[in-house]
Amino acid sequence: MRRSLTHSSKPRLDECTVPRDSACMSPTPLVAALLIGSLVALIAAAPTGVLQETKPTVNSALPKPPSSVVPVARTEEGSSAREAELILRVKEGGTANVVFVGDSITQAWNDPGKAAWDAQLAPLDALNLGNSGDRTEHVLYRLTAAPLTRLKPKHVVLLIGTNNLGHGTSTVEETLLGVTAVAQLLGAQCPDAVIHIIEIFPRGDHMNPMRGEACQINQALRTLVREGNSRYAIHAIGDAFVSRDGTISKDFMPDSLHLTPKAYAMWATALVPLLK
Repeated sequence: MRRSLTHSSKPRLDECTVPRDSACMSPTPLVAALLIGSLVALIAAAPTGVLQETKPTVNSALPKPPSSVVPVARTEEGSSAREAELILRVKEGGTANVVFVGDSITQAWNDPGKAAWDAQLAPLDALNLGNSGDRTEHVLYRLTAAPLTRLKPKHVVLLIGTNNLGHGTSTVEETLLGVTAVAQLLGAQCPDAVIHIIEIFPRGDHMNPMRGEACQINQALRTLVREGNSRYAIHAIGDAFVSRDGTISKDFMPDSLHLTPKAYAMWATALVPLLK
């Protein structure tokens, strides 16, 4: 049996939405300390009242910010071209009611997800700003080069972080900082929008350490999305793709990472009521 898609702007902070036998752990003290302490210094300019406002002393022993929060451009030929295209699209102006921001899973709304996009999301005036291979630092670069302010969206859907873990460039703590920095920047640039954070999807045929890392990040993100906060919401879409035994059907993820048309249709169906 598979669980239904869950989506609520009032997440239960004590609830882990992957199987309990999957070694999903609560955020470690290191996660919490690094996140809260460093976040204050890195994104102090973000608007208040969005995430929890605890402001402990910043850990001055940190020599420099992790790469996950330092904006950097893509250098690979195909990805850098797509990056430039997306930056130009935002700079050209116009508006979009819903903006999707993320990596290849988001970009693929244009291919395996196209039928679901055209049928359910395009009518909502949605814009796809996904770029294959992006990590949090790349999204920060794009948002810095071309702020979404001019698009005036009412909803922003963010899915990012899996490549920070999958490429081995960031630890759990660093990935968490990166995702949170992106979310805060989106909140600052889009003051009238709800920021929908999609929890990092599970990856791999069976339970593995990377899934456990993603679960730690997802749980920590929930603790930062204050219950009842109308500016930020967090959604455990990926849970519906995982069986009770921890396996992922090829019907949803043929390579145990990217989605099929069926999975995109399920995702769209879950999102549409939240975006109207």
